[in-house]
Amino acid sequence: MSAADLTPPEAARWAARSGLPLAPDRHAEVASTAGHIHAAVSLLRKLDFGDTPPAAAYRAGGEQHDAAV
Repeated sequence: MSAADLTPPEAARWAARSGLPLAPDRHAEVASTAGHIHAAVSLLRKLDFGDTPPAAAYRAGGEQHDAAV
């Protein structure tokens, strides 16, 4: 089972197992939110970053700002 097909009762059970009991009226919203997060993360995993250097290689302040309004 993935988070995309997480049912409200399963979301409540997972939350309770994590020590975060949910009020009954929140089960559906939490399951829906988990589905949205799962969809976003799935898209990010498909991205090909190729030769993009890691964030540690970025030097702040080195870029040129020449925008005109």
